[in-house]
Amino acid sequence: MMLLRDILYKTAIQAVKGPTDVAVSKIEFDSRLVTNGDVFVAIRGTQSDGHAFIDKAIALGAVAIVCEVLPDTIIDSVSYVQVKSASSALAYMSANYYGNPSASLKLVGITGTNGKTTIATLLYQLFKNAGFKAGLLSTVKVMVDNVEHKATHTTPDSLTINKYLREMIDAGCDYCFMEVSSHGIHQHRTEGLVFEGGVFTNLSHDHLDYHSSFAEYRDVKKSFFDHLPKSAFAIVNVDDKNGLVMLQNTAAKKITYALKTYADYRAQILENQLSGLLLKINGEEVWVKLIGTFNAYNLLAIYAAAINLGLEQLEVLRLLSLLESVSGRFQFIVSAGNITAIVDYAHTPDALENVLSTIETIRTRNEQLITVVGCGGDRDTAKRPVMAHIASNMSDRAIFTSDNPRSEAPEDIIEDMEKGVEPQNYKKTVAVVDRKQAIKLACQLARPNDIILIAGKGHETYQEIKGVKYDFDDMQTVKEILEQLNK
Repeated sequence: MMLLRDILYKTAIQAVKGPTDVAVSKIEFDSRLVTNGDVFVAIRGTQSDGHAFIDKAIALGAVAIVCEVLPDTIIDSVSYVQVKSASSALAYMSANYYGNPSASLKLVGITGTNGKTTIATLLYQLFKNAGFKAGLLSTVKVMVDNVEHKATHTTPDSLTINKYLREMIDAGCDYCFMEVSSHGIHQHRTEGLVFEGGVFTNLSHDHLDYHSSFAEYRDVKKSFFDHLPKSAFAIVNVDDKNGLVMLQNTAAKKITYALKTYADYRAQILENQLSGLLLKINGEEVWVKLIGTFNAYNLLAIYAAAINLGLEQLEVLRLLSLLESVSGRFQFIVSAGNITAIVDYAHTPDALENVLSTIETIRTRNEQLITVVGCGGDRDTAKRPVMAHIASNMSDRAIFTSDNPRSEAPEDIIEDMEKGVEPQNYKKTVAVVDRKQAIKLACQLARPNDIILIAGKGHETYQEIKGVKYDFDDMQTVKEILEQLNK
């Protein structure tokens, strides 16, 4: 139990009706979860407005309401707090309720279009290998030291973030590595958190179904760095033209990394093979098990972050060489029939082009490259033809299929994709709506030494169709089909 006034510390209060010394059991922003003694925070969401559920929350036992607009009827036995932003208030309230756990560990946020999951996960892996207790908040999973929890969002709601951070503190964690999405920043989920540092990977076409323009998307990312304290570090990729934009107004220590331009941390790719990369980082060579130019960037960001978190340079190089690839990020198998199947989460034009470019650098061109790709439903439609153009242009065969169609008809999504295929590439493409059948066709078309890329879903183990999530795992599916064909 905490007093309401203590939970409200640092929130932007506009008006109060009723006492603030009332004892509160817990914080809820979902009225369905309210029980006796709770404070209910009325959030304006994309699907519904919490203000419409204030009466329901009170009926279930809420003793306090935090909202942006006070209701017409005020009940004497309930305390009402009007705030400028309920989402922002929830973030500070959550931090206060859980004892501001982010201030007691070194929290690093990773943002950008591509690479967030890889960098966060591998930093967690690196610090665990170095002997530290650490936490992870990622798209794929949440780790409280060695205990795994299922992830539901790239950046969870602020109540969940602080709950996990408190668990990390209680488990003795020294570090936490966290993906920071543009949605999470825009919806104030990271407010009230104390960051030790931030990492910017890159910026490309994504989430324009949510953000009104690319400029807004960029500026939301930038606002994360704008709010870093002077004691923090800001590590940015300056090969991306938006890297220096992220640093414009930050008070944090400014640190740059790049493969192509002058930077504080630089890397050169000496060898790029299916078995790994030989890199020269700031004059020192290191062999790593990850593949491709995009992973060279990721590893350089990890190297910079680890050193700025206090690890010694040669020790970081040793730890880099131990890192294993992240689930669904350029994961590959080689079948008994010598067919290489690669599964990757590439679901943006930039990510797909990066993966295909990486395959291009390691292939001999004596083999076929067959790409299976789809686009998600109820998401940014503008990237659909772009991704189809990239897949058909950079592959020998391209199979367009379903990703997570959600409420849309998959045939409509594929039709949008096909608009990006140039006439000379028509014969290279085919549409197979059923994703399993599309993967099966790719396997049937493949001959020894050929490469199959299955893009879009990566680590996801489901397919969402008409509001229902069905079990579906790209890697498991392609393994089973290749084994059947080899019998």
